Formats: sequence, structure tokens, C-alpha cells
Amino acid sequence: MNKVSKNRVPKSVSRALIGLGVTVVAATLALAQSPASSGMVIAYKDDIATLDPQVGYDWQNWPAIKMVFDALLDYKPGTTDLEPRIAAAMPKVGDGGKSYTFQIRKGIKFTNGRELVASDIKYTLERVLDPKTKSPGAGFFADIAGSDAFSSGKSKDLSGVKVLNSNSVKVTLSQPNAAFLNVLATNFAFIVPKEEVIKAGEDWGRKPVGSGPFTLESWTTGQELMFKRNPNYFIKSLPKLETVNIKVGQDPSVAYLALQRGEVDLLGDGIAPANFLQAQSDPKLKSLIVSTALANTTYVSINTNIKPFNDLRVRQALQYAIDKKKVLKIINGRGLIANQILPPKMPGYDSSYKGYGYDPEKARALLKAAGLGKGFSSTLYTNSTDPNPRIAQSIQQDLAAVGIKIELKSQAASTVIEAAGTPKTAPLVWSGGMGWTQDYPDPSDFYWPILSCRSAVQGGWNWPFTCDKTLDAAASKADQMTAPEMRGTRLEAYKKIYKKLMDQSVWVPMFNEVRYTMHSEKLVGEATDLIDPIHNIAYERLSVK
Repeated sequence: MNKVSKNRVPKSVSRALIGLGVTVVAATLALAQSPASSGMVIAYKDDIATLDPQVGYDWQNWPAIKMVFDALLDYKPGTTDLEPRIAAAMPKVGDGGKSYTFQIRKGIKFTNGRELVASDIKYTLERVLDPKTKSPGAGFFADIAGSDAFSSGKSKDLSGVKVLNSNSVKVTLSQPNAAFLNVLATNFAFIVPKEEVIKAGEDWGRKPVGSGPFTLESWTTGQELMFKRNPNYFIKSLPKLETVNIKVGQDPSVAYLALQRGEVDLLGDGIAPANFLQAQSDPKLKSLIVSTALANTTYVSINTNIKPFNDLRVRQALQYAIDKKKVLKIINGRGLIANQILPPKMPGYDSSYKGYGYDPEKARALLKAAGLGKGFSSTLYTNSTDPNPRIAQSIQQDLAAVGIKIELKSQAASTVIEAAGTPKTAPLVWSGGMGWTQDYPDPSDFYWPILSCRSAVQGGWNWPFTCDKTLDAAASKADQMTAPEMRGTRLEAYKKIYKKLMDQSVWVPMFNEVRYTMHSEKLVGEATDLIDPIHNIAYERLSVK
């Protein structure tokens, strides 16, 4: 997910934020389990884009959407292991890994009082694939049988989803997909009631009705969203909070001060760069910090269809020209230097791969070999939110040192995303604030949405506009390896795919983010509740003293 205020704004400010083992500065918060007698306040700079689960796609609205809705499957707390949620058990798998039959828990109700039934699952999957929904997650469900006919309007029924009875549904794929159960646990598959979607119309994203642990009580644009505990939630021990108040329009530095005054319980945007060193040097404040490496990669994207970047030697020159250690200093060391596309926490990460390294002389030699020994000029797009312009300036200086003169275009994230997703528009893009974060813990999530042929389209996230049909075929073959004993073979196949992409130099991977946030003394929960491996924040598991 390119989770900027990912609206996406990837899995946007980067679908999304988790990684390598939880490196916790405050290993866990207090373990006390207090009654759900009060609430918490979290502060963000930007407003929530939408609470429509089939549309929302960023690290800020995904956890908010999860307060209102549930899926068939979810992840065991703090892990990347799937478990049943709305489903009564893990599905029965048949047809050589192409079909999944789910039994649904009885008695689960939407907050309008109606029981959730199998037809709601069929409607939800049809809604995510309906072009009228404009879901950024539609591509994840393309393997459902009949999806092409349904999406094109040739069929009014999604043939691959059959309601067997009120509490049983069967999903059939056109081909096996090893990551499909992960897809069913994404927000895009959160179950919605058809009558409420129709009733709300264009306002559905602001008037959601689900079966989740909270209900949306009010939404004041540009100010706050108030969520209230769902007393009829089917997991009786959850949620632990009575209310969650999401305050928006709060500058991260202002929120940092508000937390110290007891007015805010959690910094939604993390610790602002301007406050980071002070927080780390103050023993009291440092004890309130939690951090973890995310399953995220931030990168410079190289448009392979814009001259001279259509020349592999020029793209490789960029790999050697940029000093990543200098960039890490700008962000106070809040990252791990990246040498490949996958982050360390993602299955398929190749720990033996060495990458390109920093070598300006090699960069100059490659440019000379490409007939550009005298250099050339180009443009680098960057998100205008600090520290991204400063990072872009550092990249600009490094490229100037090897003869590449760069003009910087510092713009709002949404503007950069639009330019980056338009063919032959943005030669180079610094993805800071928009780096790719996992939608789910599978290597396919870093391929199909952002580096495959089907994602190299107008408005897509394949910013290099690379399309290698042999890699598409290899990824498709790997995804059909669904048997548990084939897992190692599948991961090796993906390692080769990402090695080939690095050989093609479509990205300059820069760093894997280490996310730091701060909580109030009264907020109670595990560290992984505050920086959840999949959902970013697990509101339903938090409580207050």
C-alpha cells in the first residue's frame, strides 16, 4: 500500500507499516487491563479521506475503518498469522487450491440490528469488483472466477462466489492463488450491508454501518471523528475503550506538545522530526516512545519510458550516485538502508543480496558509456511535507556531483501521485511519505500492485511504468504454488523476480522505515497494538488506566 494519507493516499503515505521483529524502545506498555470506562484521543495532521472499506487505502484510514467493520479473516494480535473472524473456522480448501468454502458465525449483527449472512459476503466482493465503486483494491480480487465478466458488465453475477445457505459461502478462483486468504483479510474485503450502502449513497464513506467493535458517532470535517464502543460486538471482551476521538488538523509538533499536556494519548503521524531528538534525550518522554521497523520500502522511482532513463546504464548510474547514509542522517536514523525492493520483514527478502552500493566513480563511468559524459538535466518530484524536500535536495546534490542536473518539484502528495501515475510525466519520483508498505505479508504484494504489467497504467502505482511479461508469468506461476510444502520454492521464485527487477534498476531503494510514535502515560496495551504489523493501530485492543 502506498500509504500516504494512502487515500493508498499504497498499501498513501505509505498501503500502510510494519517490519523485521518489533524493535521496541518501550518494549511493552503497561499490561494492566482496565475496564472500558473512558476513551482515548489520537491526533493527525490530515483529515480521514473516507470510511468506505472498499475505497479507503492509506495507513491513516485503514485502522479507522477497522473500528467499524470486520472481515472473514484477521490476523492473530501482533502477528502475521491468519485466524477466523467473521468466519467460524478457517475455510475448507478444494479444487486443487482453487475453492474456499466458509462457514459464517451465527448471530453476528450489523449495528443496524440485522444479522450478517452469506449474501453480504457475496455483495461485498461484487462491490469491490464493480467499476462504479472505483476501488483501488479491485485488482487483488481479479483471480475470482467470473471477475472479468462481472467487471466488464457482461454478467450481473459474480459467478465465482456462491451463497450455499445463509451461513455458508463458496469462493472459487480461476487459478490457485497462495495469497488469496491474505487478500480476504484486507480492508477491501470488510463486509458491508447492501441496504445501508444504497441508503447512504454518495455519503456512504461518511455514514458507515458495519459489524465491527465501534460505531461512528459523529464526524466534523477538519476537526474530529468520534467513535463509540459497540456494546453488541460478537467478541465480548472487545473493545476495551468506550470511545476513540480522532482529532485532525493538528500539526505533529503541536500534537507532541498536546500529548505532554495530557490532551492527546497517541501521535497518529508519529514524532515530528523537529521534536525527535528532544524526545529521545528526555528520560520521561523516551519511556513513552514505541518503535518498530516496518514492512515498507521508500525509494526513488525511475520512469523507464522517459529518455535518457530508457537506457539501463543511466538507471544503474543513479543506483551508484546516491548516498543513502546521508539521507538516514536527515531522518534522525529512523530507517534501515535498503538494497532491494522487498523489506527485511517481508517473506522472500534476500539477505544474501548485496545491491549496488554508493560509488560515484562507477556512476560517472556508466554515464560516459551511455554517451552522457557531459551530463544531462531532469526532474525529481517530491512530497512537500518535511523532511521530504530536504531529502530531495540531498539526492539533487548527489546527482549533480556526477553531472546530472535535477530540477525539484515539491508538491502536495496527491499532486505527486497523479503525476507519477501519468505516463511520460514524472522522470524521477522521491517516494518519501508515499513509500510502499505491505497490504498483507506476502511478496506478491510488492509485485502485482506496483511493478507488474497490469499496474503500469494511468493512475496506477507502477511509477517506473515497467512491464516485463516474463516476470508476470513467473509471478503468476509462483502464486499457484499453494501447497505448504511448496512455500520455500515459491519464495525462491520471488527472490529471482526481485533480483531481475534490481538488475533492471526500476527503483533506487533507499530505506525501510523504522516508525516511532509516542503515547500518553495512561494508554494501556501491547507495543504491537500501537504499531500493528498489518493494521497500523489496533484500536479495539487498547485501553486507558
